[in-house]
Amino acid sequence: MAEPITSIRKKEETSEESAQQKLTDLQRLLADNEEALNSIVHMIGELNDMGALEAASSILQAKEQVAGIALHQVSREPVTNVINHFLNAAGALAKTDPDMMKKLAGSLTAGMAEANEHLHSSKPVGMIDLLKVLKDPDINRAIRFGLHFLKGMGKELQE
Repeated sequence: MAEPITSIRKKEETSEESAQQKLTDLQRLLADNEEALNSIVHMIGELNDMGALEAASSILQAKEQVAGIALHQVSREPVTNVINHFLNAAGALAKTDPDMMKKLAGSLTAGMAEANEHLHSSKPVGMIDLLKVLKDPDINRAIRFGLHFLKGMGKELQE
C-alpha cells in the first residue's frame, strides 16, 4: 500500500527559469503581434527621418525651461482674458434654460434662412412698410422678445 502524503513541496522557480519563461512569453507576444510591431517601427522610423524624435528628445532634456516658457505664455493677459471669457460664457450658459437656448438657436437659424432669401432684394423699405409689418404676428413676437431682452439687459447693466 502507498504511503500517505504528509508534506507538500512547492516547486520554486530559479531566477534563470523565471528569466527564460519571460523570454518565451515575450517571443510569443512578438510573434502574435508582428504586423502591429512592424507598423510601430515604421512610424518611429518616419518620425526619426523628419526630426521629430530629436525635437522631442530636446524638449524632454529642456523640460524645465519649456515649462517655464509655457507658464509665462499662459499667464499673459490676452490668454488669461480668453480663459476668463470662456469661463464667463460657460457660467452664463449654465444659468440658461437648455430648452430656451434650443428654441433661441432654432429661431436664429430660421431667421438667418429667411433673411438670406431676401438678401439680394433691391426694394427699399419705407416707413409705411415698417408700420404694416408690425401687424405680422411673427415680426411682432420677435420685436416684443427683442424689447424685453433689451430691458433685461439694461437692468443688469445698471447693477
